[in-house]
Amino acid sequence: MSPSRKGNANTESVDNYLKAILALSGPEERRVSSTSLADRLGVAPASVTNMLQKLASSAVPFVAYERHRGVLLSAAGKRRALEVLRHHRLIETFLYEVLDYPLEEVHEEAERLEHFISERFEERIAAKLGHPKFDPHGHCIPGMDGKMPKQLSKPLTDIHEQGTLIVDSVSDADALLLKRLRAHGIIPGARLRVTNESAYGFVLRARRASKALRLSRDLAAAVRIRSRISEGG
Repeated sequence: MSPSRKGNANTESVDNYLKAILALSGPEERRVSSTSLADRLGVAPASVTNMLQKLASSAVPFVAYERHRGVLLSAAGKRRALEVLRHHRLIETFLYEVLDYPLEEVHEEAERLEHFISERFEERIAAKLGHPKFDPHGHCIPGMDGKMPKQLSKPLTDIHEQGTLIVDSVSDADALLLKRLRAHGIIPGARLRVTNESAYGFVLRARRASKALRLSRDLAAAVRIRSRISEGG
């Protein structure tokens, strides 16, 4: 991946914009609107427009931006976004597996550290962890070559039948929700018995959990499913 960068307010801001565009564009790499970007980053639309214009006009453009048509990452922008994402998810994994951080705390800590680690430090973390493919939330870790593996899963909200499912990943966006999920044993790899209650949402019970968890459809979107288990499995 690219040489390490010295973290400062400017590079942190650029990195956060590029990561947000990468997340919002999805696997299809669709254009991202300024409004969506402003909502995700919690900044004013005018600030988003100013930043996108700077990123598009830099010596090595990080984005392709057209007013009223949204923004796409350039090849350089995508490389940098994936580099920062790799740092973030490796740090999360180190905090979780080595330092015993709770699942719901690793995201915010990694947000602070991801801009400052060197490539040598990144390589040593990866080696120490055995070159993991997934972070503690179940999200793919980009490779050293800057490629992102495909992750085949779908939101729990796309499940319309009752049954036993395997959790693929859980969103890191809501620490309180993550804490609730973890308390009920709903973590990546967990087997869930799912009841779909159309009027409310879902009732989830992890294997060996003493209590079920009720989630609205909005909150259930934070859980992604990898596969279904037959009733005899």
